[in-house]
Amino acid sequence: MKFEVWVLIKGMLMGAADIVPGVSGGTIAFITGIYERLLQALKALLPEFFALLKHRRLQVFLKETDFWFLLTLFAGILTSVITLAKGITFLMTNYPIPLWSGFFGLILGSVFIVGRDVRTWTVPLLVSLLLGVLIAWGITQLTPASLEKTSITIFLSGLLAICAMVLPGISGSFILLILGSYAWVLSAVKQFEWLTLGLFALGCLVGLLSIANLLSWAFQKFREITLALLTGFMLGALDKVWPWKEIVSYRENSQGDLVPLVEQSVLPFTYELSTGKDAQILLACLCFICAGAAVVTLSFLVKKADAR
Repeated sequence: MKFEVWVLIKGMLMGAADIVPGVSGGTIAFITGIYERLLQALKALLPEFFALLKHRRLQVFLKETDFWFLLTLFAGILTSVITLAKGITFLMTNYPIPLWSGFFGLILGSVFIVGRDVRTWTVPLLVSLLLGVLIAWGITQLTPASLEKTSITIFLSGLLAICAMVLPGISGSFILLILGSYAWVLSAVKQFEWLTLGLFALGCLVGLLSIANLLSWAFQKFREITLALLTGFMLGALDKVWPWKEIVSYRENSQGDLVPLVEQSVLPFTYELSTGKDAQILLACLCFICAGAAVVTLSFLVKKADAR
């Protein structure tokens, strides 16, 4: 067994990102240099598990599936989800502009990092980029639904959310918002509702194994087109994390409180006029620059460490 502290830290960063609607854990996996390793490990998991049941060769299973890497990574993700759920909720409620500005900088920095892996931007790659932008932007414009909490919907929420979480730029948390299941999933995490969490995790497992095979195949056969598409996903998702929003309509939650349903992005000065609140432009710019710089620096440090 080889415990990798860096993998645990990367998992914690992924978990922190996955809590927030609009930010993808897949983005963090990509910029920290573990994305393709993660896909390969997940792709091998199911066939090697059946081989383990047949031949009972545990050491082969652990090696072929990169098991300790997966265990350490998901331990980091789970640690962040459990420990940061309340903190992220607090920041989203009380300091939304600085928080979203930081995430905007994070994603824009990630676009630079992922996009630089494309050697030459040809017409097919630009078309793939544009397609990714349109798909991600279209998803962010969907109006959230109100999904009834049942065993089936809990499972499906996990399945769809995890597929989005693996894709850089498309947030699994936002998919939960679209389905109308984000609030009760977050509540289940905070209240330790084990039945809900178990069904959700089962859906995540099924979705994870499915999407990993598809993406691994895409990287092997069409690497640069896939990179361009994923870069487009991140660009298209930027509207979702724009810090200044104007509320178009509200909905009533399970406690009877009115919460935003549909929001549209506005300029900072328009935000001040429509809400009467300070746009916090200087603080937003500072958070944006720091987050973008942190992502680029992290990518540089990871590449330097891997080169040793």
